[in-house]
This record gives sequence, structure tokens and C-alpha cells, in this order.
Amino acid sequence: MAVPSTNTSMDDIQDEFGGSNPISLSEYYAGGPLVPSGSPAPNGPIPSSGQIAIGQFRGATNAAFVVASGGSQSTSGDFKIHTFTGPGTFTVSSAGNSAGSNSVDYLVVGGGSGGGSGGGGAGGYRESSGAASGSYSVSPLGSGVSAIPVSAQGYPISIGGGSGGGQNGPTGNQGGAPGGGSSSSGLGITSAGGGGFGLYNSNGGSGGSGGGAGKDGGTGGSGNSPSVSPPQGKNGGNGGAGGSQGAGGGGGATSAGQAGSGGEKGGNGGSGAQSSINASSTTRAGGGGGGTNGPPSQRGSGGSGGGGDAGANPAISGQNGTANTGGGGGAGRWTNGGDGGSGGSGIVIIRYKFQ
Repeated sequence: MAVPSTNTSMDDIQDEFGGSNPISLSEYYAGGPLVPSGSPAPNGPIPSSGQIAIGQFRGATNAAFVVASGGSQSTSGDFKIHTFTGPGTFTVSSAGNSAGSNSVDYLVVGGGSGGGSGGGGAGGYRESSGAASGSYSVSPLGSGVSAIPVSAQGYPISIGGGSGGGQNGPTGNQGGAPGGGSSSSGLGITSAGGGGFGLYNSNGGSGGSGGGAGKDGGTGGSGNSPSVSPPQGKNGGNGGAGGSQGAGGGGGATSAGQAGSGGEKGGNGGSGAQSSINASSTTRAGGGGGGTNGPPSQRGSGGSGGGGDAGANPAISGQNGTANTGGGGGAGRWTNGGDGGSGGSGIVIIRYKFQ
């Protein structure tokens, strides 16, 4: 609906912007209680003070806002937040307009990988800048990234699961495929699952963030695979070269996993990224700690953002990555028990101005 472009009357303006009788044109200054600043007005702009004329309202439209459903919903001031921790649909019933809102900000995190000898890579992390849905703290990965314009339709949401950890035995990781986590997607944005862990003397897998390499050699997996800009994650750490070396930590959203080192010291998992898109400052997508055959003091720590600590002697299992953070699982103790932890599941969060 809009104010008619010809034969415009005070009643037409009231029908579009509201107000009660008796009508006074001075009630309709832009930025006042009835007419939002920046309301589209092809014969305007509608002034905020001073002289005002009916003709400036011809074809003008009131602000309209995105109306949508799906996921777990909450509000923060004038902004609505939809959080998906499982598959669903973000259903837009009204697309709004530029005077109100017609685009949404997003955070999409893939599922993390489980740990084996090396730490599990974190799920890929992709975020917009927040410019479309209010001022809040975004991660460095959101810098300059545009919001997504929406239309009245349903947008399927998928949430990546974390993969399982390696199953250890008397001679090392003997079971559990070193495959990575699964991808999450929404609004046309996909974040890859974390790269799989490395086994003894083997490389980590590539993914959103790379998996840590196995002990006594091996190269950490590549992060940001497939490649996007800004990068969705970092590389996994290398396994320490030579005998009695620790395994590499899994990569995180903002820093690479550390390499294993002498004394069977496992590398720490890479750090995740921090955002307040859901009105609560939260760090996600930390890498899992790299493995050791030594005591707990030698195990790699999980990266901030849900990465699990590695296991250690005697038969201490690696910690799971935290659910709905995409955190990588901690590596297990290399021999005689102590399995690797599972990766944490991903998450999708959507935010927009609704009033």
C-alpha cells in the first residue's frame, strides 16, 4: 500500500501512516512518531521540520519489516533472533521494505570433527557484519560481509553433525573413520564440516578448519576448504617430527591448531570466533586438542569456542566438542585405551529488525 500519487488527501496520508482525528499535517514530519525517517517518498523527501506539504507525500509508503517464523525465536530490543540447532525452515511471510527492514544477518557454523591421534578440526564459521540488524559485536570474520536480502518464501536450514572420534586400542587408533563433520547451511550460505583427525604418522583432513596431524609426523589438514572469502577456518597443526612427538591440534575459526612437539606434547586446538548475534557473547568453532601418550600435562587443550581437550595416560579419553558450537573433539590417548572425543554439532542463527 502507498499514498496515492494523484489527488492526495489528508485521509490518504492517515490511512498509510496512522494517526487519529483531528488530522494535522504537522503530525507527519519524518522521524516523528508516525513517519519513520527515510520512508520512501518519490515526491519527497518528507521533511523532518519546517515547511511541509501534502504533495511531498504522493506515492509515499510506510516502513514495513521482515516477518518470519522458524527455529527458536527471541528478541533483543527492536531485533528478532531465530536460532536453529536442528533442521528446519526459516519462513518469511513478509519481506518488508527499505524503510523498515528487508534483509537479515546470519551466522552459520558447520559440525566439528572428532579427534583421533590429532585433534578434530572445527566446523566452518561464516557470519555477516551485523549492519542490517542493529549494532552488536561480530567476529573479525564478519567484517564487510553483506546481509542477505529476503523474499516471501521458505528457506531450508540444515545443521551439520559432529563426527565420531577414533577408537583406540593396544597399538593405537584402530577404529573409527577419520572423516570430518558435516556442513551446515541456510540462506544460500554453507559452512563446511571440520577436517578429520590424523592417525599415527598421517595427515589431518581438510574442511572448514583442518584436522590435526597424527603424532610422530604428518601435516595438518587445510582449513577454508572449500575456499570462501573471508576464510571460514584455519589449518590444523602438524604432528611433531621424529620419535616421541605429540600430535597436532585441530584448526579453529580464527587461528590454526598448534603443532605437536617433543616429550609427546600435543598441540593446542585453534581458537574460535566470538559474536553477540544472539544477544549473548559466545565463542564458537574452536579446534580439538592434539594427542599424547604422556600424562595430562602433555595433552593439547581444546581451542576457545567448544574445542575438546585431548586425552592422556592412563586411558583418559578426549573430550567431546561442545554441541552447537562446531567445536572439534579432543584426541584420545595414543595407546591402551582412551578414545577420541566426538565433534560438536553446528548452528545457524538469523537476526533482523522486526519493528
